[in-house]
Amino acid sequence: MATGLQLDLFSGAGAPAPEPEETGWAPLDPARLSDSELIAVLPRARQAEAPGLVAETARRALQDAIPALEALCRRFSGFGLDREVTEQMAAIGGLASLGGGAARDAVTRLIASGSVRGPGVRRALEVASGMGCRLPPNQVAGFLRDDDPGVREAACRCARGGAETVAALIDLLSDLHGSVTHSAALALGRLGRREGSEMLRRLLRTAPSADVIWALAGIAGEDDWVLLGQAAVRMPALAGMVLEVLGESEEARAAAVAEGVRRRLGI
Repeated sequence: MATGLQLDLFSGAGAPAPEPEETGWAPLDPARLSDSELIAVLPRARQAEAPGLVAETARRALQDAIPALEALCRRFSGFGLDREVTEQMAAIGGLASLGGGAARDAVTRLIASGSVRGPGVRRALEVASGMGCRLPPNQVAGFLRDDDPGVREAACRCARGGAETVAALIDLLSDLHGSVTHSAALALGRLGRREGSEMLRRLLRTAPSADVIWALAGIAGEDDWVLLGQAAVRMPALAGMVLEVLGESEEARAAAVAEGVRRRLGI
């Protein structure tokens, strides 16, 4: 979120919270820890050892470690306004690797509670979108208006509806950053909104992808089915996907275009 000009009480965040120095301290060897030992040390993992401990947790697919990973991330709540917190990014990455409903709920709680701040929000939102997290619509709308274009872009992928979210997405169609406008158009298409249709048509010509095809198919008019068919003929690698979205439509025009694509490509 925009922080304005208020005094940053957490500048320098990204380093762990102060801990007593230990002479001769060395990072733990994750491979030598039992599952229970590994889970037990995660919440207090140091910056130097957190990535390794989390990677070992993911390698062993320790679902029981999800609360410990969430606790590790929460330990640094309020830090990270200036740069990503290593321990938090490791924890969120670990949750993404473990996957499943419990990990998805943990990521949702961490974002919704504001435990991750600053540049780390972008990574958290990227993970959230990949895991299908359902974040509070008003919070997503806030992220869509963040000062960081990376956060705005990532937030587009988390948009699941709501009047405030849709309004923010429409505003982003005129964003100064192309990647943000593209993401906003895709999000609007997924939500069945046509405000970004012209952008989607342009992307179909210049940067076609599965996301563009599905988003445009969700709001397609008769001319859009033709454009999708032309893209399939022009780029046969996309033909299977285009034929799939054409086949899912109940529109007569889509069926006719699909027949034409098969005939042109001999499939």
